[in-house]
Amino acid sequence: MKSVCAILVHVSDVTAALIWYRQAFPDAVLEVSQPSGFEFLRVGSIQLEIVPADEKVASGAAGSVVYWAVKDFQRALDHLIHAGGVLYRGPLEIDGELWMCQVRDPWGNCIGLRGPMTD
Repeated sequence: MKSVCAILVHVSDVTAALIWYRQAFPDAVLEVSQPSGFEFLRVGSIQLEIVPADEKVASGAAGSVVYWAVKDFQRALDHLIHAGGVLYRGPLEIDGELWMCQVRDPWGNCIGLRGPMTD
């Protein structure tokens, strides 16, 4: 295994979630797979794939959480809260100067943040 290439986020409303995640990740680029027409967001080298929740995988907080490295922890946290996210866990100071937390999206999925607190 080399690196993470895609993250699937399961939601009940894909169209609304694509809009929300484009606001939550302002540097994300909307891309379309061909020939399927599947829309996803590219965040750096990672495909952020918003997909329908179903009987096998529901939306919500359960299991693994992906943590995004951020340059300014408080600024990133404030941005997600302003976009409609809800603080779920933390913030906690870890590894010396680093902080971490989890924010829930409107569908209950957790977005992890990890980075320095810059004043």
